Amino acid sequence: MKNALNNQLQDLYQTDSYLWLQKTVELLKAEDFRHLDLEGLIEELESWGRSQFNQARSRLRQIIIHLLLWEYWEQEYERNCRHWQSEIIAFRDDLIHELTASLQNKLILQLDSIYHVAVSFVSKKTGLSKSIFPANCPYNFEQLLDDNWYPNHQLS
Repeated sequence: MKNALNNQLQDLYQTDSYLWLQKTVELLKAEDFRHLDLEGLIEELESWGRSQFNQARSRLRQIIIHLLLWEYWEQEYERNCRHWQSEIIAFRDDLIHELTASLQNKLILQLDSIYHVAVSFVSKKTGLSKSIFPANCPYNFEQLLDDNWYPNHQLS
Protein backbone atom coordinates (compact mmCIF):
# COMPACT_ATOMS: atom_id res chain seq x y z
CA MET A 1 0.00 0.00 0.00
CA LYS A 2 1.30 3.40 -0.91
CA ASN A 3 1.71 6.06 1.74
CA ALA A 4 0.29 9.60 1.67
CA LEU A 5 3.62 11.25 0.72
CA ASN A 6 4.00 8.87 -2.20
CA ASN A 7 0.48 9.70 -3.38
CA GLN A 8 1.22 13.41 -3.06
CA LEU A 9 4.34 13.00 -5.16
CA GLN A 10 2.39 11.13 -7.83
CA ASP A 11 -0.17 13.93 -7.92
CA LEU A 12 2.61 16.52 -8.01
CA TYR A 13 4.20 14.70 -10.95
CA GLN A 14 1.04 15.36 -12.95
CA THR A 15 0.66 19.02 -11.94
CA ASP A 16 4.15 20.48 -11.34
CA SER A 17 6.96 18.32 -12.70
CA TYR A 18 9.65 20.78 -11.65
CA LEU A 19 8.55 20.77 -8.00
CA TRP A 20 8.16 16.97 -8.24
CA LEU A 21 11.79 16.79 -9.39
CA GLN A 22 13.00 18.95 -6.49
CA LYS A 23 11.11 16.80 -3.97
CA THR A 24 12.43 13.60 -5.56
CA VAL A 25 16.02 14.85 -5.35
CA GLU A 26 15.48 15.73 -1.67
CA LEU A 27 14.20 12.20 -1.00
CA LEU A 28 17.13 10.64 -2.85
CA LYS A 29 19.67 12.75 -0.98
CA ALA A 30 18.02 11.76 2.30
CA GLU A 31 18.04 8.12 1.13
CA ASP A 32 14.29 8.03 1.82
CA PHE A 33 13.55 5.51 -0.91
CA ARG A 34 10.21 4.30 0.45
CA HIS A 35 8.55 7.66 -0.26
CA LEU A 36 9.75 7.92 -3.86
CA ASP A 37 7.31 8.00 -6.74
CA LEU A 38 9.05 5.15 -8.55
CA GLU A 39 6.69 5.14 -11.52
CA GLY A 40 7.31 8.83 -12.14
CA LEU A 41 11.05 8.44 -11.58
CA ILE A 42 11.28 5.55 -14.05
CA GLU A 43 9.25 7.51 -16.60
CA GLU A 44 11.52 10.54 -16.23
CA LEU A 45 14.71 8.50 -16.51
CA GLU A 46 13.44 6.79 -19.66
CA SER A 47 12.43 10.15 -21.09
CA TRP A 48 15.85 11.60 -20.24
CA GLY A 49 17.56 8.72 -22.05
CA ARG A 50 15.41 9.22 -25.16
CA SER A 51 16.10 12.94 -25.04
CA GLN A 52 19.87 12.40 -24.83
CA PHE A 53 19.79 10.09 -27.83
CA ASN A 54 17.52 12.38 -29.86
CA GLN A 55 19.80 15.35 -29.16
CA ALA A 56 22.90 13.41 -30.22
CA ARG A 57 21.07 12.11 -33.31
CA SER A 58 20.05 15.65 -34.24
CA ARG A 59 23.61 16.95 -33.92
CA LEU A 60 24.94 14.11 -36.07
CA ARG A 61 22.25 14.78 -38.68
CA GLN A 62 23.26 18.46 -38.75
CA ILE A 63 26.90 17.52 -39.26
CA ILE A 64 25.94 15.31 -42.19
CA ILE A 65 23.64 17.97 -43.67
CA HIS A 66 26.39 20.58 -43.60
CA LEU A 67 28.97 18.16 -45.00
CA LEU A 68 26.60 17.37 -47.87
CA LEU A 69 26.04 21.07 -48.51
CA TRP A 70 29.82 21.58 -48.44
CA GLU A 71 30.44 18.71 -50.82
CA TYR A 72 27.57 19.02 -53.31
CA TRP A 73 25.95 22.47 -53.40
CA GLU A 74 28.25 24.08 -55.91
CA GLN A 75 25.94 27.04 -56.58
CA GLU A 76 26.23 28.27 -52.98
CA TYR A 77 29.69 26.98 -52.12
CA GLU A 78 31.67 30.23 -52.46
CA ARG A 79 29.09 32.23 -50.55
CA ASN A 80 28.40 29.73 -47.75
CA CYS A 81 31.37 27.37 -47.32
CA ARG A 82 32.72 29.27 -44.30
CA HIS A 83 29.29 29.30 -42.66
CA TRP A 84 28.87 25.57 -43.26
CA GLN A 85 32.33 24.91 -41.86
CA SER A 86 31.61 26.94 -38.72
CA GLU A 87 28.33 25.05 -38.23
CA ILE A 88 30.14 21.73 -38.61
CA ILE A 89 32.72 22.81 -36.02
CA ALA A 90 29.98 23.76 -33.53
CA PHE A 91 27.91 20.61 -34.04
CA ARG A 92 30.99 18.38 -33.80
CA ASP A 93 32.02 20.06 -30.55
CA ASP A 94 28.54 19.71 -29.06
CA LEU A 95 28.26 16.07 -30.08
CA ILE A 96 31.73 15.13 -28.84
CA HIS A 97 30.98 16.64 -25.43
CA GLU A 98 27.74 14.72 -24.96
CA LEU A 99 28.79 11.45 -26.58
CA THR A 100 29.05 8.30 -24.49
CA ALA A 101 30.11 4.86 -25.69
CA SER A 102 26.53 3.58 -25.72
CA LEU A 103 25.22 6.66 -27.55
CA GLN A 104 28.01 6.30 -30.10
CA ASN A 105 27.18 2.63 -30.68
CA LYS A 106 23.50 3.44 -31.19
CA LEU A 107 24.32 6.32 -33.56
CA ILE A 108 26.63 4.10 -35.60
CA LEU A 109 23.84 1.53 -35.95
CA GLN A 110 21.50 4.24 -37.21
CA LEU A 111 24.03 6.13 -39.35
CA ASP A 112 22.50 5.20 -42.70
CA SER A 113 19.00 6.09 -41.48
CA ILE A 114 20.25 9.48 -40.22
CA TYR A 115 22.09 9.98 -43.50
CA HIS A 116 18.91 9.37 -45.54
CA VAL A 117 17.05 12.03 -43.57
CA ALA A 118 19.97 14.43 -44.15
CA VAL A 119 19.90 13.68 -47.89
CA SER A 120 16.16 14.38 -48.02
CA PHE A 121 16.69 17.68 -46.22
CA VAL A 122 19.57 18.76 -48.48
CA SER A 123 17.69 17.72 -51.61
CA LYS A 124 14.64 19.73 -50.58
CA LYS A 125 16.71 22.76 -49.53
CA THR A 126 18.90 22.88 -52.63
CA GLY A 127 16.73 21.38 -55.36
CA LEU A 128 19.49 18.84 -56.02
CA SER A 129 18.27 15.40 -57.03
CA LYS A 130 18.63 12.68 -54.40
CA SER A 131 20.17 10.54 -57.10
CA ILE A 132 23.45 12.50 -56.98
CA PHE A 133 24.09 11.40 -53.41
CA PRO A 134 25.54 8.00 -52.52
CA ALA A 135 22.97 5.36 -51.54
CA ASN A 136 24.63 4.90 -48.13
CA CYS A 137 26.49 7.29 -45.91
CA PRO A 138 29.89 7.94 -47.49
CA TYR A 139 31.33 9.23 -44.22
CA ASN A 140 32.46 7.00 -41.40
CA PHE A 141 31.81 7.93 -37.79
CA GLU A 142 35.41 8.97 -37.12
CA GLN A 143 35.35 11.37 -40.09
CA LEU A 144 32.09 12.88 -38.90
CA LEU A 145 33.70 13.83 -35.58
CA ASP A 146 37.15 14.79 -36.88
CA ASP A 147 37.66 18.58 -36.74
CA ASN A 148 40.28 18.36 -39.46
CA TRP A 149 38.29 16.30 -41.94
CA TYR A 150 36.07 17.68 -44.71
CA PRO A 151 35.07 15.94 -47.93
CA ASN A 152 36.29 17.26 -51.26
CA HIS A 153 33.95 19.76 -52.84
CA GLN A 154 32.30 18.12 -55.89
CA LEU A 155 32.68 20.37 -58.91
CA SER A 156 30.53 19.68 -61.93
